[in-house]
Amino acid sequence: MLAIAGGKGGVGKTTTALGLAAALDPPVVAADADPDMPNLHALAGVDREPTLAALDGRPVGHVAQTHPEDSAVDVLPAPRYGDADADALARSLDALATGDRPAVVDCPGGAGPDAAAPLRAADAVLLVSTLCAPALRDAAKTAAMARTLDTPVRGVVLTRTRSAPDAVTDLLDCPVAASIPPAEPPVLHDGGVRSGYRRLASKLGEDLLASPS
Repeated sequence: MLAIAGGKGGVGKTTTALGLAAALDPPVVAADADPDMPNLHALAGVDREPTLAALDGRPVGHVAQTHPEDSAVDVLPAPRYGDADADALARSLDALATGDRPAVVDCPGGAGPDAAAPLRAADAVLLVSTLCAPALRDAAKTAAMARTLDTPVRGVVLTRTRSAPDAVTDLLDCPVAASIPPAEPPVLHDGGVRSGYRRLASKLGEDLLASPS
């Protein structure tokens, strides 16, 4: 399971989670673990229910909805506050991490328990940030939290830019995995954006998302 994370909202985590899921060759589960900004279902064009919380003890295929434009992507919307306690959500995340399909999880921003839970369950984390200084500082905090939880940081995706300054690698202590160009909505219909996520998928490799045997 790959966590898509960044300390600041609005930098493109949800777009990256769905764009990467669509770019990968094997069937992928795209899950939203951000109850504060539950955007994945809207971006994917699926219903708000059932949520990630409904996965507790149930097969993914019985809960997730198929992306209407990509049958290889199943979508799990974010839990609502009060849907389940922290332990139940942790079990849902663990089920994703150990399931038979690769999973990409859109993580909450910040450094609280909601943000830590998917990072703890994930096999690796991919940071997302714009080039603005506040977003990069928040991404650095997210990277530090992931490393504290012993979750490897595999790289950073820079959104709304074509550049990849060396200073970003130095700040975050990880490589720039991709630079996604700016685009008008709907962003994931833009050819340059889709190409960027295909290159990212190729660079990461399917083995990054493979569940442990």
